[in-house]
Amino acid sequence: MGDISIREYIRWLPDDASEPTSTIVLTTPQRRFVDIRVLKPLPSDPASADPVIPPSQLDWAIAGTSTSSSSNINGASHSQWHHWIDSRTADAESVVDEGHMLGHPSDPALTLEKGRMVNPTTGVETDYEEMWRSEPVETVPCAGGGAAEVTCLALHPETRPRRGLVVRLGQYCQAFARDGDHIALERLKWDSDQQRWVRQVRLGEQEFPTDMTTYFAHEASVGDEVTIGGRVWKVVERG
Repeated sequence: MGDISIREYIRWLPDDASEPTSTIVLTTPQRRFVDIRVLKPLPSDPASADPVIPPSQLDWAIAGTSTSSSSNINGASHSQWHHWIDSRTADAESVVDEGHMLGHPSDPALTLEKGRMVNPTTGVETDYEEMWRSEPVETVPCAGGGAAEVTCLALHPETRPRRGLVVRLGQYCQAFARDGDHIALERLKWDSDQQRWVRQVRLGEQEFPTDMTTYFAHEASVGDEVTIGGRVWKVVERG
């Protein structure tokens, strides 16, 4: 089962909680994830304009795989995020990213993450808390009408950039790639009123195979390849 996680807030202890970003993490059933965190405000009208953001508005982008195991600490599970691509460092695998996940006592959609990492504002390793809300994975129409056959699709690049990941999960699609110091990303969401996919955020010049992961996901199979902007991407997961 995949998961759409939207962050409600982050708290660097002992400071108050706040949410300066729009943070969404898409995690596939096979635990591939794309995590995009963009400083607010987002482009005001992405439906009518290309919602390009400057590099300074990107707080963090990560892609990789995650694991989770039971823990004896207050009944929490222990999660680890193995970075394959990271906007903050070219040495993504060196990043230690882990936390303890505690379910909310009255709202099953909420999960509190507790851990310790470097606060980017201070540069000091600090205890933190993040509250995450799981959003239901919706079924969206496929091209030509009818119910979508695909709720999840993931692609890796076969040619440069050597590191990239596109994940579509239900009503969201996120893409992130890094080639040296060049970073590119996109976020799209299905608009049920307009009956189309709307790009909410874009950074960089690289083209992504988002048409395949959104409108034509029902035509894709694992192992299929698509060439976009001279780059080859391969379907590695479908569900």
